Amino acid sequence: MSQFQSTQANKTLFLNTLAFTFCFAAWLLNGILVTFLVDNQLFAAIQIGWLIGIPVLTGAIFRLPAGILTDKFGGKPVFTTLLLVCAVPLFSLSYADDFWSYALCSLGFGLAGTSFAIGIAYSSVWFPKEKQGTALGIFGAGNAGAAVTTMVGPNILDYLTDDKTNLEGWRVMPQLYAAGLIIMAIIFFLSTKNKKPNAGPKSVGELLRPLKSIRVWRFGLYYFLVFGCFVSFAGWLVPYYTNVYGFDLAMAGFLASCFSLPSGIIRAFGGWLSDKFGARTIMYRVLGGTLILSLALLLPKMDIYSTGKGVPAKKSGTITAVSSQSIAIDGQTYDLEKKTNKLKDAEKEFHFWPVKETWQEPIVQVGDKIAKKELLAEGKTHIYFHG
Repeated sequence: MSQFQSTQANKTLFLNTLAFTFCFAAWLLNGILVTFLVDNQLFAAIQIGWLIGIPVLTGAIFRLPAGILTDKFGGKPVFTTLLLVCAVPLFSLSYADDFWSYALCSLGFGLAGTSFAIGIAYSSVWFPKEKQGTALGIFGAGNAGAAVTTMVGPNILDYLTDDKTNLEGWRVMPQLYAAGLIIMAIIFFLSTKNKKPNAGPKSVGELLRPLKSIRVWRFGLYYFLVFGCFVSFAGWLVPYYTNVYGFDLAMAGFLASCFSLPSGIIRAFGGWLSDKFGARTIMYRVLGGTLILSLALLLPKMDIYSTGKGVPAKKSGTITAVSSQSIAIDGQTYDLEKKTNKLKDAEKEFHFWPVKETWQEPIVQVGDKIAKKELLAEGKTHIYFHG
């Protein structure tokens, strides 16, 4: 590769990554915006899942056609068109007044998710095979666009709504995102050079031929598991933190950014490792490591009260004494496990593992006639876990 070609390739990769960052930020906008609207009772909580999932679904379904168009016409016209097309429903979102109009606009700007397929195809044609892992890893860092939205989105909404005193101010936010996509489209069109695969023009049938390979479907499954889970978490963590932990939108957005930002930054390193040691080796190790680390998140936040081990009578008789510590039947004493209230401040303390407290409470009174094996005290169990 000549010096000029190398410079042009690096320039294209930079602009490709920047455009992908803009698209990714817009693609996951609903994670912040819908949570804000639900928190302020402009939408029902049951609608969160639909409105967050609709853009993700659109982006997933149309990735294959977007990739085919990129191979056929080149990345420059396809990426530029995508940026402009997605700006239209984003701007229209500011006029949505009900669930269905909001969902329709979300369906439209969800096309921003296809930018990954376009950028991958457009970036790869500029680099030789031995450098594609690093190049595509750098491009994948555009995932950080999700962190941009979750980190700055809440502050933008606070500013636009005058600290939630003018709720209609939220309508300016999608307009700002639409303007960002249009500006990015202009820069991208004026600063990039179009390039298509060297194999020459192909028919649609030829472009779809790789789908006959089982390896393509297997890689698609890997992608479904890894990237699908990433997008799910990136979009869902904000409402999860607000609903389960009671955090405000700004704190929830910050914590969600702590998840999204490192994954974007480390992609370039992952691409370099793939070039050096092989993609399959790195992928299997990443999948295995992720599975092990995910076990720590297996248990959700819980605050459970349940029954426990009770105290039965060993023989029949009459209750002669009852207290929180013991029960006596005709002079025979049954000791009870006393409540210690050790979980009183559990929410304020950090516990890596679930914590449990058990105790027993009398269910009989002095003078009661008790048969053998009849229950004298009921067991209680309290389990708490931060999640």
